[in-house]
Amino acid sequence: MNIYLVGGAVRDKLLGLAVKDRDWVVTGATPDDMLKQGFTPVGKDFPVFLHPQTHEEYALARTERKTAAGYHGFTFHADSKITLEEDLKRRDLTINAMAEDADGNLLDYVNGQADLEKRILRHVSPAFAEDPVRILRIARFAARFAPSGFTIAAETMQLMRQMVKQGEVNALVPERVWQEMSRALAEPAPEVFIETLRECGALKILFPEIERLFGVPQPLEHHPEIDSGVHTLMVLQQACLLSDEAVVRFAALTHDLGKGTTRKEILPHHYGHEERGYYLVKDLCKRYKIPNQYRHLAEITARYHTHVHRAFEVKAKTLLKLFQRTDAFRKPQRFQQFLLACTADSRGRTGYENYDYKQAPFVADLRNKVAAVDVQKIIKDGFENEQISAELHRRRISEIKREINRVKESV
Repeated sequence: MNIYLVGGAVRDKLLGLAVKDRDWVVTGATPDDMLKQGFTPVGKDFPVFLHPQTHEEYALARTERKTAAGYHGFTFHADSKITLEEDLKRRDLTINAMAEDADGNLLDYVNGQADLEKRILRHVSPAFAEDPVRILRIARFAARFAPSGFTIAAETMQLMRQMVKQGEVNALVPERVWQEMSRALAEPAPEVFIETLRECGALKILFPEIERLFGVPQPLEHHPEIDSGVHTLMVLQQACLLSDEAVVRFAALTHDLGKGTTRKEILPHHYGHEERGYYLVKDLCKRYKIPNQYRHLAEITARYHTHVHRAFEVKAKTLLKLFQRTDAFRKPQRFQQFLLACTADSRGRTGYENYDYKQAPFVADLRNKVAAVDVQKIIKDGFENEQISAELHRRRISEIKREINRVKESV
């Protein structure tokens, strides 16, 4: 039995990055050998075991064979005769196909170290084309490593395009698509994930709502970048500067989906895009079974982001409706996330990257003051039954008007 450190841990170690997770490959062993050593089996499709002390994953060296379309269309073969080299050569990217032995020696059969030095994401072999998930994975790795200068090899991008044309992407299951996308949203440059999918043709299949935004014009006076798709990626970049939370970044990415369905005769204006976008977000989240935490924030962002943009222009009752319809009083943390997405939208425009978006702090402070209107005091003042609700509404409106007047006087 020989044990090797493999994959991302080896890659990150060579890059000088902190190693978060360690995976191991075992050669010369059978499942019974692993059980006798105290390992716990966890793999459903192939033999994977948890170490009895560290609980890290140890997989028996294996090979695989394509038997049907899509992510699940594989049969795996693992036995004690399969070599480390055979196992590594079935992996996706050269930079993920290196190993380290017990003495710390690097084992590199596919020139992964050279590609690390060249900052290239390159597929290991033509077998890459057998698994459509690898398109999503390489897009995610591009989102992680693009800030460090990594690019996708031309031949790898061409192979990805061929996979899309052959229909492999259509076979992806929703849960896996969302798993990769949610992880990509947490990377340093998630906009590169979208750009990569678009370049290989997968975006229009997986996320047509986002693909439709590209090439759609916006009013020049508000959007010097003009293109709605370009604006969307700029908003996503700004969201990354404002928050590490993937949920905020998803809301930023999907805030303007309605602009992709604007009638051509009214372009570059997008009247009513907020409501259209709300339903597109709802459908997208349903299709990929996206968690409610993401869906709810994305829905209110799509529907109400322009309300915040116009916070200094609208009436007091409109602002109160904003608080009520976004559930701002009961869910203050989500409302703050919503304001971050609105700020990203305002700054995600050419020349506005450092814009002092005063609406967000104004609305946040206003929400706190309105939430502080005391119902118990209303009751002590003698109001009863339905009068309480009416008086609460009146006092909240009065508080909003007072704050609006204060702001106007200070300008």
